[in-house]
Amino acid sequence: MAERIDGKQIAADVRADVARAVAQLPGQPTLAVVLVGEDPASQVYVRNKVKQTEEAGMRSLHHRLPAEASQADVESLITRLNEDDEVDGILLQLPLPKGLDEQAAIECIDPAKDVDGLTEASAGRLVLGKPGLRPCTPTGCVILAKRALGDDLSGKNVVVIGRSILVGKPAALLFLAENCTVTIAHSRTVDLVGICRAADILVAAVGRSEMVKAEWVKPGATVIDVGINRIDAPERGEGKTRLVGDVAFAEAAEVASHITSVPGGVGPMTIACLLRNTVIAACYRRGWELPKGL
Repeated sequence: MAERIDGKQIAADVRADVARAVAQLPGQPTLAVVLVGEDPASQVYVRNKVKQTEEAGMRSLHHRLPAEASQADVESLITRLNEDDEVDGILLQLPLPKGLDEQAAIECIDPAKDVDGLTEASAGRLVLGKPGLRPCTPTGCVILAKRALGDDLSGKNVVVIGRSILVGKPAALLFLAENCTVTIAHSRTVDLVGICRAADILVAAVGRSEMVKAEWVKPGATVIDVGINRIDAPERGEGKTRLVGDVAFAEAAEVASHITSVPGGVGPMTIACLLRNTVIAACYRRGWELPKGL
């Protein structure tokens, strides 16, 4: 039976490292969060981000725009935050309301303040191996793998299922930077099960509930499940649902050596890595020495 990788505890450890780093800085890093519209899930995410930012000793600014806001309204606010020297990081909460161009809005963010690591400039620095702000969820995946297997991942065979710009592609590049041998698998991959079964580290990021079965997993592999899918749960009562990942957890756990659960795995790492990026951005921008441990 696989050992469960405790994302909640590891995220708490990362947040503690961030708080220690903030205490060593000559000033207080500031994260500005932009929320457009009234999406309930986004509001919960933003509240959590604001709360955890402040708990880490940083300053949090929360900007809300109505769902009817125009593209110009969103981009104007981002431009003002770019020009505000007190702001070190800008987070644009996604998804935006229908009719707004998310990528155009993201590209308005100053790359030096791009704590989500989603601008073209940030992506380019990742591809080129230059220092920069890395996407939060893929960074969390690497941290979880290291906590399971040790800091040296050299030579590990990594398979990432999914080629999105949010998780799949950057995760592959981050594992490549750790000297892993990386394969990106996707819907057109021939012999997907066979490819996955060769992985020492299998990262599932496809958004299909419990797609990855036990026979996809190499005995003794480490499985990182990025998926968050809500499915019907009639056993809990009429109309009830539950969250599952992209991996069939119970059966995969019988084969793997380490595995993340959903919830409680990759999810908590995303905010922790966002806070980490905010400290890094503040140090880069302000010429502060980056504290050890980040």
